[in-house]
Amino acid sequence: MAIKKVSIIGLGALGVLYGHHLSKRMRLEDLRIVADQDRITRYEKEKVYSNGELCEFHYVTPEEECGPADLVIFAVKFNGLQEAIQSMKKHVGEDTIIISLLNGITSESIIGEAYGMDKVLYCVAQGMDAVKVGNKLTYDNMGMLCFGSKEPGVISSKAEKLAEFFEQMDVAYEIETEMMKRQWGKFMLNVGVNQTVAV
Repeated sequence: MAIKKVSIIGLGALGVLYGHHLSKRMRLEDLRIVADQDRITRYEKEKVYSNGELCEFHYVTPEEECGPADLVIFAVKFNGLQEAIQSMKKHVGEDTIIISLLNGITSESIIGEAYGMDKVLYCVAQGMDAVKVGNKLTYDNMGMLCFGSKEPGVISSKAEKLAEFFEQMDVAYEIETEMMKRQWGKFMLNVGVNQTVAV
């Protein structure tokens, strides 16, 4: 089964970046932005913008009955991950693929504890220069998503299915067969290099 329905939770920089990109290539109702009612009310009142374009999103609350997604994307901050996991219960089905755009090395295992590691592809977002101030996102480089199985040397059917979807959606990606090495490399970059570069 091809990926047709996508649910995203978290409208930080990466949530808006990929949400807006996908929204221009998918049916409105097939891309669901999951948020509590207070957040939805704020988003609808203040609007959300990506590089000056108004984002047209289909919002759903965690309680809404809308059926499982083929792809679930976690794009929250780490301190909101547990709440986000609970909020996505109605969006995860037997065949759902889950990716996490969170920095760090633990979100996949935490999500896997709740929904099963068989549904989770390890993922690293890199190369983007997205900056979000208030309700406005700006970026020049979209970067890419590197994903794959935890086991080295393996390209799973889920990874192949996600790659096919990203091809259709014009999302830059790379299937990685050494995801632990890639994740730790990104972690080292975040904690050891970014601060120096900022200074």
